[in-house]
Amino acid sequence: MTGRRMTSLLAYVTATAAGASLLTGCGVIPGTTGGSREPVTVMTWAPDGTRATNQPGMPAMAQAFARWVNASGGIDGHELKILTCNEQNTSAGAAACARRAVSEKVVAVVGSYSQNGRAFMAPLEAAEIPYIGGYGVSEDEFTSPLSYPVNGGLASLMAGHGMQLAEDCRKVSLVRPDTLAGDKLPDLLNSGLRKSSHDGATDIPAVEDAAEYTAQAKRARSKAGSEDGCVAAVLGERTQTFFDSFRRLPAQEEDDSRNGQDGQDGEDGNGAESVRISSVLGSVSQPVVDRTGGAHSPFEGAYVTGWYPEANDERWAPMRKVIKEHAFVDNRVDPTDAGVQTTWIAYTVLKKVIESLDTDSISAGAVAHALDRGVRIDTGGLTPTLRWRYEDMLGAPRFPRIVNHEVTFQVVRKGQLVAQKPGFVDVGDTVLGAP
Repeated sequence: MTGRRMTSLLAYVTATAAGASLLTGCGVIPGTTGGSREPVTVMTWAPDGTRATNQPGMPAMAQAFARWVNASGGIDGHELKILTCNEQNTSAGAAACARRAVSEKVVAVVGSYSQNGRAFMAPLEAAEIPYIGGYGVSEDEFTSPLSYPVNGGLASLMAGHGMQLAEDCRKVSLVRPDTLAGDKLPDLLNSGLRKSSHDGATDIPAVEDAAEYTAQAKRARSKAGSEDGCVAAVLGERTQTFFDSFRRLPAQEEDDSRNGQDGQDGEDGNGAESVRISSVLGSVSQPVVDRTGGAHSPFEGAYVTGWYPEANDERWAPMRKVIKEHAFVDNRVDPTDAGVQTTWIAYTVLKKVIESLDTDSISAGAVAHALDRGVRIDTGGLTPTLRWRYEDMLGAPRFPRIVNHEVTFQVVRKGQLVAQKPGFVDVGDTVLGAP
């Protein structure tokens, strides 16, 4: 064989081997997605810069998750592309985000926050786009056949909170938003209270984005009384504003005489310190406690009901590692925030579903079909194993698609949210019993 023929043969063999390695995924440059698998595009939306509840950490966590998986070759060889949208806490904003998701042909909306379920679910349903792991504040998240919630939403939190308060509170006042979503909260809280033969709470509606809540705070304190009374506030970001108004209440002889007191209930004589305060995760969180003084925060001693283990639990270690390595300069991503935690779990679901499909092209229909047929999602103990078959759903009249109806009871001690009692509490029967 001549030298020229030998050289040509070697070149052919080398080229063929290189081509084969590319086709099989070998020899891919580290940090890139290789092979012929198509990218997967999803969207995460949340309100930001509004006067009510904001959740900028949710889109930021989504972007960090994408950087993490893409640095290792993507999800099962698919590059993960994230679109974000500011939902603006309005129905128009939610609808606009949903329409953009449809026009961009996303395969799912993942780990998002919106109270405007009616505005965003209709466009998603028309395009058959699944909604995975919403925050749980919209009733539509628990009724739409294309919604796959990872927690029990406010329904489970409020039912569980009633169970938590029933153990220590003689009377309860509930301050909640004067909105359609807020109108459902008293029945859910009362279902938990009455599980222990407790009287229902006094319902005190309030404007969601008020600058102060003195009138509501005065009424809440009066109705709770000073003998083992509890004031629960569930106002999103305005919960801090409410308790600031509550803390500043002046001494009121009328209230003191009604409660059988001499005006010296607390350190400043206003009676507020003798009333226990409480809330649910999302309205009170570790960042809120930190911002308001830590161990000297007005939330010290507060009861809080959550969906997940406390923020310092070792089960959050994988999320913390991703945040440290891929979002360490982004102060929007707080690992103790319930929105960030929910987004992490929602993207864990997405990752498991894509891996289960094991195909070159991922569609919205394929993702929804995999979820419907019962793909099992292990979240590392952050939730029970998640499945969305018909038989896995709670079937509560207003919240039929709840599949995770477990909550945790927490309390603020020395400036930290810690477990009041170990493990999860199942509130499924309590939610079912709500009017």
